[in-house]
Amino acid sequence: MQHARETQQDVPMLRMSETPIELEPQLSIHPPTQPEVERGLQLPPPNQDPPETQHQTQLQPEVQLSESGPEHQPQAVSLWMKHRRLLLLLWEVSLSAALLGLIYYIHQNQNRSSDQPSTVTPCLSPACQWASAQLSTSADPFKEPCDYFLFTCGSDRITQNSRGRHRGQGLPGHPQNQNGKSAWPERKGERSLREEKVMDRKTMLLQYLREILELNDTAGSSAVQKTKRFFHSCLDTRSIETAGVEPFLTLIQKLGGWAVSGQWNKTDFNSTLSLLMRDYATFPFFNLYVGKDPEEMAHGRNKRYIQIDQPDLLIPTEWNSKTQTSQTKAQTVRPFMETWLRYLALLGAPPNSDMMHVGMFMSLSSELAVRATPLQYRLSKGQLHQRMSIKELQIQAPAIDWLGCLRAAFHPLPLIEDDHVLLHNLPYVVHMSPIIGKWLNNYEPSNSAPLQTYMVLNLLHTLMPAMDSRFAERVKNVSVGNADGTAPRWRRCVLETERGFDSVLTHLLSERTAHREAEEMIENIFSSFKSKLHKLKGANQKSLQSVMTKVQSLIPRLWITSEISGDAELDLLFSTVSVSTHSFFSNYVQLLSLLQKRRRRLLSEPSEPPDVLSVTPLLLGSELLFPMGMFVPPHFHPTYPRAMNYGVLGFLIAKDILHMLLPDIYSQSETVHAVGECVWTHYLTVTEKASRGGAFSLSSAQRQEVWVQYSALQIALQAYHQSLQKRPGDTSISGLSHTHLFLSAFSQGNCDFDPYHEFMPLEPSFLIKVICARSHLCPTSLQCPSQTQQHSLQTC
Repeated sequence: MQHARETQQDVPMLRMSETPIELEPQLSIHPPTQPEVERGLQLPPPNQDPPETQHQTQLQPEVQLSESGPEHQPQAVSLWMKHRRLLLLLWEVSLSAALLGLIYYIHQNQNRSSDQPSTVTPCLSPACQWASAQLSTSADPFKEPCDYFLFTCGSDRITQNSRGRHRGQGLPGHPQNQNGKSAWPERKGERSLREEKVMDRKTMLLQYLREILELNDTAGSSAVQKTKRFFHSCLDTRSIETAGVEPFLTLIQKLGGWAVSGQWNKTDFNSTLSLLMRDYATFPFFNLYVGKDPEEMAHGRNKRYIQIDQPDLLIPTEWNSKTQTSQTKAQTVRPFMETWLRYLALLGAPPNSDMMHVGMFMSLSSELAVRATPLQYRLSKGQLHQRMSIKELQIQAPAIDWLGCLRAAFHPLPLIEDDHVLLHNLPYVVHMSPIIGKWLNNYEPSNSAPLQTYMVLNLLHTLMPAMDSRFAERVKNVSVGNADGTAPRWRRCVLETERGFDSVLTHLLSERTAHREAEEMIENIFSSFKSKLHKLKGANQKSLQSVMTKVQSLIPRLWITSEISGDAELDLLFSTVSVSTHSFFSNYVQLLSLLQKRRRRLLSEPSEPPDVLSVTPLLLGSELLFPMGMFVPPHFHPTYPRAMNYGVLGFLIAKDILHMLLPDIYSQSETVHAVGECVWTHYLTVTEKASRGGAFSLSSAQRQEVWVQYSALQIALQAYHQSLQKRPGDTSISGLSHTHLFLSAFSQGNCDFDPYHEFMPLEPSFLIKVICARSHLCPTSLQCPSQTQQHSLQTC
């Protein structure tokens, strides 16, 4: 057995660049029959010799007869005629065996030459050198087939120097799991640790943008230089700490002061609100953004509207499902009050008045919070996307000068009373208006002006990311929804830069994106996906046909912009922006103005601008858009061997498409159930049937996810073969042959944290073992000595 395994491992694989192997229509990979390996060699028809052989057979009896004496001629003729058929049969068998041996010899020589490092073209680019180093630090799945495919991504990934945990540990029903319990809770608990060590796609993109922003290139356009200065000023924490609170206090004086300091010029409520909305992207009483109407989108209309939502309230609240209202609790309100008292002290508020101002701020916040409701509740009540004119809104909530505020926020766009807006919580807006009216009428401006203080403290919250650590460290304590409070500084700075300079980053990313290679991959993956879809067997053929019709109408393309084509247009767009090298606060104030201009531009532009931070496909009408942020290192590089690009990013793209276009395919296709169970059977066999009795059944969601990921790997592999057919030849890393490199790259880069991660009952790397179970595509059979029964498993 040992000798047989060594011999099998030494059998090289078919060189894909010279003889591409076509996958079967359903993408199940079966070993090709011997005549199919070399389609150029045609065996002669059975029971028929080649012309040369027939001629020699006819001449041979005549020579024998002429050399025999007359008395032996009848006997010789009889003997020859008697054995003629036997001789011909033996000759045919010998000739067929020789031809088959020749084919086998040629096939093995081609395989052997394709796996030798000297016959592949090595990729020596810096990106490939980095990728080679990454591959060298992790185990080759084809050298450790008994262990490799049972290890999790990230923290549990085995390396050449460390074999990680014992085989089977953490598997459902394994003896090393106490009491034979399922490993699902452990898998979920491992996620935070894994995310620390394995970068998700969004983090990879942010890291790539960071590298672009840190490039010391003085030859760039003015807009590019401003963008980089903004990013560097965000990283300059020393200057931010030195500035302290003075920049904010100076800004408050420009706005007319505030009652807390005793210096306030008693500005008009609606005038102050309009100013905050226009120049500082601050919305104390309601939220404002731009979007489409889903009902119109269903009919092919993509007009955008101003959308008004409930605000991001600063006071912490809890939803009471019994009373269906939001409420505050003492244990959360007390820390909230103490935090704001510290803020007022830092801003120089008199000690004898700070409690009064904070108390009124909390009281007003609580009154507004009562009618703030969770999104799911509003969705169930049909409160989203309620259309009405600005004039109608003014009647519903008269305390706000709606036309004046909206004109200020979207200046210079012309707005009239008959223009429509979309409301996402009309009951809140109606409730908000009398509260504002009450606070305006019950308090004299000369005393406390609580509404003005409320707006200033909301502005403070907006500007906290640009202030010193005494404020920034407490941002997460004030806003429960802030997820970036503990993020690395560089990451927060990249995100802030994108908020104001998104068009510049889009331009920089487009310059560095390999458009031709990306578009070729999109085309091949989508073509392979459609081939997979057509071979599905469905219980609901009508639903499947509807899906196929929709897929056939889609146009996949790279998501790029055509509005801004060069440096000159970018410079014009940011001509009024002045970025200081050492004053992040003033830069941040300008960013807020740019952010509101971005909303304004979105309202007036007909097309959807690319989202530079997007890392997953977007379905927009009849177009399936693939953002440029998907095609960045380390998942993709134009100098990588295509085997690496397809093995990593090709798989992720195929998985994204399957999740997006086939969200409920399990209920429509019996193939999903069959393939999911087949892969799971392989898994149970390799893990010794989960200790003989510890196995559990897969849910429908788990079967679907197994099918999705297994199909995504098949789709990516077929797309890679299509690429080789169009452009034969590929480079290599570490001397690995094409399919070997494809599968090795997949095994290193398949730890993608998508929303469906929890439904995957096994590690994606195990799919290699399934796909290689009965396939000559793989360098070895991936069969362990203790698992001799594996050869009998069917191909999924």
